[in-house]
Amino acid sequence: MDQGMLMMIIIIVVMVGFMWFSSRKQKQRQQETLSWRDSLAPGEEVATVSGLLGVVKEVDPDHDQIVIDSEGSLSRWRIQAITKPPVVPAYVSDDEVDEEGNPLPKDENGNVIRPEVAAEADSSDAAASTEAPAQEDAATDAAATAEPAQAPEVAAPVSEPTDDTK
Repeated sequence: MDQGMLMMIIIIVVMVGFMWFSSRKQKQRQQETLSWRDSLAPGEEVATVSGLLGVVKEVDPDHDQIVIDSEGSLSRWRIQAITKPPVVPAYVSDDEVDEEGNPLPKDENGNVIRPEVAAEADSSDAAASTEAPAQEDAATDAAATAEPAQAPEVAAPVSEPTDDTK
């Protein structure tokens, strides 16, 4: 056997192994989905493959159908069109948590109380008020000692020679 034939056999064995492994995983997912659909009961949240979200009202295993209540509107679907609802993570604004991700306390109106920000704002206001007169004095002194600005020199326009030899 030459090396070309051996390489081809190795590639074919790898491809067959990959296909077998892939189909095995797909069969496992399919079995999980079927068992989940068989266990559906009224009151469970579901979604359809087209994106409709709702709650199961009735399951008819004899006809492979399911009735979904979506915000008061009942609709009948084939059970094969039902999937698990998407997981929507809870949104928490950065203003509602501290640096470690712990929730900040709220007042009676539901507004977030940030004690460290209030303390920092008070201290920065005090520091700014003590620095402001010193900065104003330095600016006044600099303006008094500065030489007056001179106007830039402007060159006179140069006229182009004309050709009057016609």
